[in-house]
Amino acid sequence: MALNNTYEARLQQETAVGAGVQLLLLVLLGSAIGLGPAGWLTGLVFAFATWAVLSRAVHRSRLRSFGPANRVTLGRATLVGGVTALVADSFESAPPVTLLVALTAVALLLDGVDGKVARRTGTSTALGARFDMEVDAFLILVLSVYVSMDLGPWVLLIGGMRYAFVAAARVAPWLTAPLPPSFARKTVAAVQGVCLLLAGSELLPQPANLAIALSALAALVWSFGRDVRWLWRTHRTPLEVPSEPRLLELATG
Repeated sequence: MALNNTYEARLQQETAVGAGVQLLLLVLLGSAIGLGPAGWLTGLVFAFATWAVLSRAVHRSRLRSFGPANRVTLGRATLVGGVTALVADSFESAPPVTLLVALTAVALLLDGVDGKVARRTGTSTALGARFDMEVDAFLILVLSVYVSMDLGPWVLLIGGMRYAFVAAARVAPWLTAPLPPSFARKTVAAVQGVCLLLAGSELLPQPANLAIALSALAALVWSFGRDVRWLWRTHRTPLEVPSEPRLLELATG
């Protein structure tokens, strides 16, 4: 029992360190660009919510080690918190687009790192997969909010679709059934962040950004539609398939 308490104490220390790094990033952003009240409040709420949810998940998972892959994901979550604060601040003043793009780009680049680290170190866990998925989904949601300010509220469909799917699954449990592995699904999920980043970077004219965002949404609708149709058919005619729950895979996510 004492050994388990020691493991949990170490895990909780790591989540606390993550929250501390998030606060440090907010201080640096505040010093560099002068975050407004909305940016500070949103950043602080994100830091506290991440710490609280992750601490509870760690306690329930009974892991003995946080693991290198989860540390990478925690670093990505810190960057996402910074992006969230900048986007919230953009409602009051224009944020430095270069800084926002840089933080987002690093977070997206690290998206493939944590999975590789987990596989190479043999530390893949359900908690790690869920943590990675939630960070990805929230980043897409925040980016869709930012891009929607220029292209229109319809862009929010990109960031909200995964959350709508989760809500629908509470009413229709058959949506939580396992899905067969799909390279197309993973590809569509991966390009969402890239498309939104490009659309919000101000590098291209608005018509080009509009086309990019529409293409991302169309691909996402196709991906979700194909999977929902497959799940409905399987629900009516049960089949055994390799386990790959849609709710544990970023398909906005």
